[in-house]
Amino acid sequence: MDMTDWTNEAAWTGTRAPLRESTGLNPSAYVDERFFAMEQELVFERAWVIVGTAPEVAAPGRLLVRSVGQKSILITRGTDGEVRGFLNTCRHRGTELADRDCDIAGTIRCPYHRWGYAVDGTLIATPFFDEVPRDDFDKADYPLHQVRVETWGPLLFACLDSETPPLLDWLGDLPDRMAGYGFEEWRVQEETVLEIGANWKLISENFQEYYHLTWVHPELAKVSRVKDHYRYQGPGMYVGQTTTPVSGDDRDDWLVLPAAAGLDESDAASGRHVAVYPNVIFSVLPNHVFVMRLDPIAPGLTRETCTFLLPPSTPDVSDDDMKTTRDFWFDVNNEDIDICERSQRGLTHGRIAAGPLAPRFEEPLHRFHNMLADCMTADSLATGLTIPAGDDGAEESHLGTGINPNPPAIEQV
Repeated sequence: MDMTDWTNEAAWTGTRAPLRESTGLNPSAYVDERFFAMEQELVFERAWVIVGTAPEVAAPGRLLVRSVGQKSILITRGTDGEVRGFLNTCRHRGTELADRDCDIAGTIRCPYHRWGYAVDGTLIATPFFDEVPRDDFDKADYPLHQVRVETWGPLLFACLDSETPPLLDWLGDLPDRMAGYGFEEWRVQEETVLEIGANWKLISENFQEYYHLTWVHPELAKVSRVKDHYRYQGPGMYVGQTTTPVSGDDRDDWLVLPAAAGLDESDAASGRHVAVYPNVIFSVLPNHVFVMRLDPIAPGLTRETCTFLLPPSTPDVSDDDMKTTRDFWFDVNNEDIDICERSQRGLTHGRIAAGPLAPRFEEPLHRFHNMLADCMTADSLATGLTIPAGDDGAEESHLGTGINPNPPAIEQV
């Protein structure tokens, strides 16, 4: 077992180096049980973590059960319209309140002794508890422990740490950068859950760079050509790239569904590919969004929830109508899964020191790795987290990708 002190800056020398001198992560970050346990505590139990989609709790009565780090949480929407989160544990003797998503009739009930809680977390029922009264007991003193829950567009986030900056600080300029899509109104079309034999970071890193595009994705390269990739990053806990234009020269799989109404010239011609740290990656096309939520299960095992979103201007779409778009994405995703699992096997069996990052293609990984290093070394994310600045307009900041000829509105000056 690697006994490196991952909370010490000395462990992150290659990550903290300038991009042209930086290296990838130590193999232990992907395969070591001890690193994984620390990561669950220091990253997933302190960061803003994606836990689902807002439409899953669009109306009162639905209770979601999600794992965040080593904790289990409940998420529900009250009759006042507010989404709330709680630790999934009864205030009586700590019993798990729910083990799966379910519908409730206005009360969250413990299956053990039937203590009941309103959807705002207030304790409202303690059967038979007062048959022998206690002078020191007041229901108001025993609400469910609250967890911060917020939404941005269709995405649902949770954060267990009260000291972590607010979600809007975490997202930075991303809500403004993508405001033209009107994500609040997009709907979930379908969802698929996969299990992948690779560390969650390998999956995210693979999404973040297009160095591998030509060889791993020969069909994708026809509609997302290397020469058409540009950086898509402002200040915030995310990394991004854009394909401008989304090509239909040889394949039109991404273009068969009708485009969303009201997009500006840049959004209507581009594909945006964004990884919000730590665990959501998504591609926004003019006519659909493909979201992948990454839930770490073990160092070499990740549950990936794949969700397709469609804009409100698109009428109901049948399964047959979705087939071309769905099949194309899953073909691409299967190629990614294969190469990520190969990477996991190589890291597990080789354990060689990480090599240098490619400055043109892997700058997003450097940005992402430094977010990880912050979380692993900081005593508190209130003070120890550096929210990355955005790229300025200089060609040097884009490190060989060039300046986008059709930039998003937020970058137009």
